Amino acid sequence: MDLKGAKILVTGGSDGYGRGIAGVLAGAGAEVWVTGRNEAKLAAVERELHVHAIQADVSSGSDWDRVMTKIGDFDVLVNNAGFGGEIVPVAEQSDEDIVKTINTNLTGTILGCRRAAAMMIRRKRGVIVNISSVCALYAWPAWSVYTAAKAGIAKFSHGLYTELRPYGVRVSCVTPSWGQTGFNRAAHLSGASEDPARAAKCIAPGELGQLVRTVIELPDHLAIPDLTVQPVIQDISPM
Repeated sequence: MDLKGAKILVTGGSDGYGRGIAGVLAGAGAEVWVTGRNEAKLAAVERELHVHAIQADVSSGSDWDRVMTKIGDFDVLVNNAGFGGEIVPVAEQSDEDIVKTINTNLTGTILGCRRAAAMMIRRKRGVIVNISSVCALYAWPAWSVYTAAKAGIAKFSHGLYTELRPYGVRVSCVTPSWGQTGFNRAAHLSGASEDPARAAKCIAPGELGQLVRTVIELPDHLAIPDLTVQPVIQDISPM
């Protein structure tokens, strides 16, 4: 796919990985639309990256309908919006936080894919990139609910790939790990990304953006169903 002139929607595009992805794709000549819940951040990213911004909650079907109506047909959907919730053992979580974590990460991705899939089947072309997390591959205490949501994205992406492949629509699941984002602060955690020296060795939002660009720009007859990237500094033992 030639990114020049392509219309692309990036959810959760006002911060972190989403902002990095949006910036790279806009820099490659794409017409980029981003969604998010924070009006101030959306206004800033719209101004600084020269993209179009729409305030929307991915867990809301009516918000998705409003976004689809405003944008019209597009070529690429990048489902990046996510929410860590409370990173504590499940016995200590509230029902509301569990539901919000699942809805923002997994349900929101599925709602967006449902709408994009119908449009792309009709057009017989398109690319969907779903952003998961390394938590989908391993198990750590206190991450069980977030892990369930991100693992769900991976398996959902596999199923969607089989459904859309006959129509020439490609689906990829990109799985990053430690990144230079605000995730730890939002989840009230300390970690590698809070140490400036170590953070510099984690995944920069723009670096993930370059990987997403590579996935999108593959020749139309090729696909990468799964792509995992993690910083060398991160020790995952056992693998």
